[in-house]
Amino acid sequence: MVLGVISDIHANVLALEAALKALRERGAESILCLGDLVGYGPSPNETLDLVRSEGLMCTLGAADERIAFDFAREGKPRVGVADQILEWTREVIEPRHVEFLRTLPVQRRLNTPAGRLRFFHGSPETPSERINLNQDPVSLAKLLERARCRIMIAGATHVPYYRELPGGWVLNPGSVGLALNGEPGADFALLTITGDKVDVSMDKVDYDYAAVAFDIIAWGLPRMVAEAVQHGRMPEQSSGDLLET
Repeated sequence: MVLGVISDIHANVLALEAALKALRERGAESILCLGDLVGYGPSPNETLDLVRSEGLMCTLGAADERIAFDFAREGKPRVGVADQILEWTREVIEPRHVEFLRTLPVQRRLNTPAGRLRFFHGSPETPSERINLNQDPVSLAKLLERARCRIMIAGATHVPYYRELPGGWVLNPGSVGLALNGEPGADFALLTITGDKVDVSMDKVDYDYAAVAFDIIAWGLPRMVAEAVQHGRMPEQSSGDLLET
């Protein structure tokens, strides 16, 4: 079994095309997507068209939830640029894609030869929370035990992370559309599962960052997002609120 894993596409269709192409070339039989299909990027409809045509196994992301459900937008306004971009997304997204987002589950499970795999965007309970995978091995082992799985995959941080434990594996594939680990590109993970063994490969593929940055600015979206796409990190002058979704 060979599984591709992606997350945090954020309406960046060029990055998604590049990631899918790389995963298919490396033998991915199925591709899991951990949500945040929209938000930040300039191409929400094109991105959702591709996600749906490819039949990706998706979960609901925090940005997706805010587009799909009124209750997720309740409460005080947030700092940063997230709300501004999501308001624009609501204006341009097609109703059929909103309906699609409403069908996505918060988490999904998959049986593999190595045991049960559980994947979600932020936490098993809600997309807007973030589970901390960067814990000590004992805490991570307990986390896997509580979740009743051997492989746990989470997104939301936009920074790749992987750790093998005596009792399983935890990983975050990073972000396809808005990588923030200091290097631009579309992040992805590839899991090759043979019997009880799981081989995890974490990688990144180039795409036309300049074209995406141009579209972001052309649509009147915040320039800091265009800069983050091109440099793989938040601009130094930002307040650190770019990822508040």
